[in-house]
Amino acid sequence: MSTAQSEQVGQKFFVNIEGAEYQWERDTISTTEIRALGKLPADQSVIEESPEGTERTLGEDEIVTIKPGHRHGRAAKYRRG
Repeated sequence: MSTAQSEQVGQKFFVNIEGAEYQWERDTISTTEIRALGKLPADQSVIEESPEGTERTLGEDEIVTIKPGHRHGRAAKYRRG
């Protein structure tokens, strides 16, 4: 087991997609996985909203790193575009 994998043991990750929070098992998630988890249509882009409120469209092959635990206050969110 790598150091990165051993640090993840016991940690819980959560992804907010269109206001619903989903538990995730890893510290990374792809655009495709966000789309599948949130049941977002394939014909619409996936938009990331940062904790600062800025938005950007994710590339279809993009991998996003997420931090463990629930977010209190503003957290990155994902939605259809």
